[in-house]
Amino acid sequence: MSFRPALGTAAGAAALLLAAPAAPAAVAAPGPVAVTETVTVDPAGLVAADGTVTLSGTYRCTGSTGPVFVSSSLGQDSSYVRYGIGGTHAVCDGALHRWENTGRVYSDPLETGPAHVEATLMELRLTGGLPLPFFHAAQNQDITLTQEA
Repeated sequence: MSFRPALGTAAGAAALLLAAPAAPAAVAAPGPVAVTETVTVDPAGLVAADGTVTLSGTYRCTGSTGPVFVSSSLGQDSSYVRYGIGGTHAVCDGALHRWENTGRVYSDPLETGPAHVEATLMELRLTGGLPLPFFHAAQNQDITLTQEA
């Protein structure tokens, strides 16, 4: 078979598959409600005198096959600069859990007041032998940094 007829056959098969009617959607049987994967950020974070920042919140996830982490980053003012603030190992058992990340920014001291946090619930899944990120949930939250007592 020459190249052109083979190409025509492949294109015809693709068109036939795309034109085929979709299978009817399955109706879910009554049972337990599916768990929604979430990550939240508490409305206030702490900054210590030495510049150490503590952020916290909650998370819920299910169905992980690799290690899962709650990561967080923080920014202040209108700057595009974001600082990574720690990471916490997560357990994806469907239950609601607390997370708390602590980190220190050495280049620019953070101040009390408004800040923006992004928290991400991310799994490292092996795909073709490589650990690739799989995101379960993310949350962007404006918070207030307060001085640690």
